[in-house]
Amino acid sequence: MPRVCFLLRVRPDRMAEYRERHERVWPEMVAALSRAGWQNYSLFIDDDGLVVGYVETDDFEQALAAMEKTEVNGRWQAEMGEFFIGLDGRRPDEGMHVLSEYFHLD
Repeated sequence: MPRVCFLLRVRPDRMAEYRERHERVWPEMVAALSRAGWQNYSLFIDDDGLVVGYVETDDFEQALAAMEKTEVNGRWQAEMGEFFIGLDGRRPDEGMHVLSEYFHLD
């Protein structure tokens, strides 16, 4: 299964609230991600606000497109956008910096 890793950066003064929101992710958002093909999805955060996301999916662009079609994703992105630095007017799901995988050990 293809693996995708991406970066975002949370505002340092909003990190606690950002983490709290992810302790209560809306059940309909979790269900939409699953239906869209997001598997083994994890988020990690460093003390400076760097967020590292990891997801496995057959087709990342298709998984993003499937989420774009859901009402819940629009609401989630609108609420979460205020937490991030450097999006330049984009939503978080549009502003992810996707990294290139160059090594993997099974």
